[in-house]
Amino acid sequence: MLRGAALRVTRPRLAVLSAVHEHPHSDTSSIIGFVRDDLGEVSHQAVYDVLRALTAAGLVRCIEPPGSVARYEARVGDNHHHVVCRSCGAIADVDCAVGEAPCLTPSEDHGFAIDEAEVMYQGRCPACAAAQEEQARQAKERT
Repeated sequence: MLRGAALRVTRPRLAVLSAVHEHPHSDTSSIIGFVRDDLGEVSHQAVYDVLRALTAAGLVRCIEPPGSVARYEARVGDNHHHVVCRSCGAIADVDCAVGEAPCLTPSEDHGFAIDEAEVMYQGRCPACAAAQEEQARQAKERT
């Protein structure tokens, strides 16, 4: 995979790529922890540099959910979107419901040759929704 993207195969690159594959939607700090578990000591900068190279090569995708740090995933090039929990920040993939990329047509393209649309759905995950319902039920019982 790395060679196919014209990148040298190094232990840090393999470890970062493996961490992103095994832990989709992880932030940089988490990825650093996974890589250190695998390799031992590795600098923050080395992981940042590898993530930047892998993203530029199209091997990983960086997403930036509202109110969150950047997250990384290995699912690339398939026109999917994300749903984010407003309470706990959990992220899940959502396949595009409307055909091929960019899957949405803007009202005005301003001359751009648009090839992708990124949609971020927001709501509450099942666990947070249930907790919120339970809190509301308990509050109602107290009144």
